[in-house]
Amino acid sequence: MTATAVTKQTRPTTTPAPDRVRRTRRRGRIIALLFVFPALLLLGALVVYPVLFSVGRSFFDASGTKFVGGENYTEMFRDPATLKAIRNTTIWVVVAPALLTGLGLILAVLVEKVRWATAFKLLLFMPMAVSFLAAGIIFRLAYDEDPDKGVLNAAVVSVHDAFAGTSTYPTARAREGQGLTKDADGAWRTATAVQPGTTVNLGLVGVQPDDLPGGAEPAQQAAARTAGPGELTGTVYLDFTPGGGGRQGQVDAEESGLPEMKVEAVRNGKTVASTTTAADGSYRFDDLDPGSYTLKLPASNFAPPYEGISWLGPTLVTPAIIGAYLWIWTGFAMVLIGAGLSTLPRDALEAARMDGANEWQIFRRITVPLLAPVLTVVFVTLVINVMKVFDLVYIIAPGPVQEDATVLATQMWLVSFGGGNNQGLGSALGVLLLLLVIPAMVFNVRRFRRSQR
Repeated sequence: MTATAVTKQTRPTTTPAPDRVRRTRRRGRIIALLFVFPALLLLGALVVYPVLFSVGRSFFDASGTKFVGGENYTEMFRDPATLKAIRNTTIWVVVAPALLTGLGLILAVLVEKVRWATAFKLLLFMPMAVSFLAAGIIFRLAYDEDPDKGVLNAAVVSVHDAFAGTSTYPTARAREGQGLTKDADGAWRTATAVQPGTTVNLGLVGVQPDDLPGGAEPAQQAAARTAGPGELTGTVYLDFTPGGGGRQGQVDAEESGLPEMKVEAVRNGKTVASTTTAADGSYRFDDLDPGSYTLKLPASNFAPPYEGISWLGPTLVTPAIIGAYLWIWTGFAMVLIGAGLSTLPRDALEAARMDGANEWQIFRRITVPLLAPVLTVVFVTLVINVMKVFDLVYIIAPGPVQEDATVLATQMWLVSFGGGNNQGLGSALGVLLLLLVIPAMVFNVRRFRRSQR
């Protein structure tokens, strides 16, 4: 062994001095803080300060000058509008995340069996690119009660009319003093009793000539016929001559019959016969027993057209808004669950199929249990999101039913800025909303950390 080698082997290793190590660590911390400082500054200005300010403001009155302690929190739970907001928020939290998670799971499983899976996912995810403001306007129009504007009511009315039909003369009515009286249910009947062997013409007004059925014929010739023994005949006609000049209560040459009008013969309060008018408005009852009868035009002849469903009424406004929310977020749930589905071990699924399990058993006993962590994350994320929902509720719900659809976020805004001008109570609502969201956020963060390990 040479002297040089001995020297290299026996040369002592030098260790950095403790002061130098401390300086290096201190320098690293300072550099890290310099990089983090802008983010901390924004976090403090946009999150920490508003939270602390809202907590402090919640202990003052509406003007912000008088300390009232917990009075705002007490008032919050005495206010009927706030209690309704809490109830609606509970409905949102229970219904919307569960429906979205279920729909996302079903669609994610089904999409795997579709050839154009990517295009299908894109179509379902596209509503996420639409702002809540735009989505609210879209669904406000879709839910419009007027079938000529609201697409949903247009579809409902079309289906209803296909099976139930509609009245032909919703605006028709009788002239005063022309021998017809109106019942409480909207029907019209002769004011005096009639006998078989007579002709009774029933004149109505209130129908535009352009609204008459296409096959309507002039009524004068039919009105001139005389009834035979045991017959009760007549004509239901439009007692209006286009251009004027007609005589009230008489069938003129240019006056049209009212076809498809239901006429009933009533005796002792019971309908004994019914018929429908012909194209010229004529009707006839044969073989009636001798006696007195009342001719009745049932209310179904004059029923207003079916207008559909009041989607944005007090009863259905919250489910309707939840429906709009589902349209936006179903794609999000499907994509996240689909990502988890793609990581499932295929050998377990194939082994189950080889053992004779059907697709429903595989879905219920293997797919869902393996996807439980993903489903939990999606569900909790949606719970956090629905607690803060504001835009859809504020835009879709009309003014008169805004209180019926209100949730905590909208109630907080309405109390603070939307006319209430009580920012003390509004701050208390904000603190309540924060306290409700924090547990879900903590749960989500802990689960995310466990999955990272």
